[in-house]
Amino acid sequence: MPDTPTDLRSAIFSKTTTGQQEIASRSLGLSPLARRLLVLIDGRRTGHDLEPFVAGHELAQYLNELLDRDCVEMKAVLPAKASPATGSAAEASMLAPASTDWLAVLPPAESRSAKEMEMARNFMTNTVNNIFGHHNRISLIESIYNCKSSSELREVYHAWAQALESNSIGHKRLPELREKLFAVL
Repeated sequence: MPDTPTDLRSAIFSKTTTGQQEIASRSLGLSPLARRLLVLIDGRRTGHDLEPFVAGHELAQYLNELLDRDCVEMKAVLPAKASPATGSAAEASMLAPASTDWLAVLPPAESRSAKEMEMARNFMTNTVNNIFGHHNRISLIESIYNCKSSSELREVYHAWAQALESNSIGHKRLPELREKLFAVL
């Protein structure tokens, strides 16, 4: 698509008439994650806001699927960069990647043993299951499970932290849980 921005994370999407019909009829045969995104697109969320719902998968793949099938359209594109001097703090925080400072304190991913990586994966899975219940946040659980290295697990960390932040119990316990996870991540 020629008018698609390089970074779909900065675009705000809204459903088209075709997209609204697809939600009711399921006639286009969308992939499960594309359908999930279609349901979540509300004309206010950016690609960045939608990214945790496809954690461990390529957001652009599913957004392009929806764009190609005319289920969604870009409503607006936020500026590529915002600084506190030029934009509001809310805009700057929306555009900034999820807190990479937390991971910066960790030793190199390659220094972690296979046992530590497995412990980190199990810890992340168990916290999601305990806070949200089994059979919830399935794509996040799958993303955690599919990680083969500490580096891959660290990429899923942001979605894990964001999911916990979205829950009142998870939000309260996140500092404690993060500390325990970082002992093995």
